Amino acid sequence: MGEWGFLSSLLDKVQSHSTVVGKVWLSVLFIFRIMILGAGAEKVWGDEQSSMVCNTKQPGCKNVCYDHAFPISHIRFWVLQIIFVSAPTLIYLGHVLHVIHKENKMREIMKNQSTEIVKPPKYSDEKGHIKIKGNLLGSYMTSIFFRIVLEVAFIVGQYYLYGFVMDPRIVCSRAPCPFTVECFMSRPTEKTIFIIFMLAVSCVSLALNLAEIFFLVCSRACRPKTKTVPATAIAMHPRLNGDSLMRNEKLSLHDGSHRTA
Repeated sequence: MGEWGFLSSLLDKVQSHSTVVGKVWLSVLFIFRIMILGAGAEKVWGDEQSSMVCNTKQPGCKNVCYDHAFPISHIRFWVLQIIFVSAPTLIYLGHVLHVIHKENKMREIMKNQSTEIVKPPKYSDEKGHIKIKGNLLGSYMTSIFFRIVLEVAFIVGQYYLYGFVMDPRIVCSRAPCPFTVECFMSRPTEKTIFIIFMLAVSCVSLALNLAEIFFLVCSRACRPKTKTVPATAIAMHPRLNGDSLMRNEKLSLHDGSHRTA
């Protein structure tokens, strides 16, 4: 699990900047993909080539048959899948960190300048918590879209590469095999169970991505649209303060004239 530590630490930072569904997706990625792959996959798949038995002793035939059946090993394929599916989320994390750094600079300017108006922070608060809206919402939904595309691409790619069931018998007729050779894999049932499990986790991850897009669209559609001037901008801009005072004076005079009448 040591080689996954850096990726896990980066993905852990995304949790505080994700929706509820996004946090569930990250938990599935951590527990049912990274941890299971690091803990159990090597024991199940570490001997697929060394324990493969062929009905010939021709040198090189066994290696050629294995390469024909598995252009890429299942473990490396799943490692690539995790890295590629996580990449859009890491790009979104980079955007979030850039926004937080930019708005922290705005807060410093707001503290130092008391007479000039400064655009108040829009996405983050003083503790670094963000609100997923505007450009961040677009970036977040784009990352989910690419996660869906990559998830589907890897599921389809796995099907076309070697299917979803481990066939115990491999038929090969490539050179340097002297004839049509039959090779037999070790523990095909155990490997099939592991393949189905990883496929089920991919489908769950895909369903969570679709649910998150639906959640974001519904929450944005149900959000009331109100246009208000931020209190910090009013407090810092003398013109806004003056306009508000003039409005208050006009209202008080108007009310006083009605009372005297």
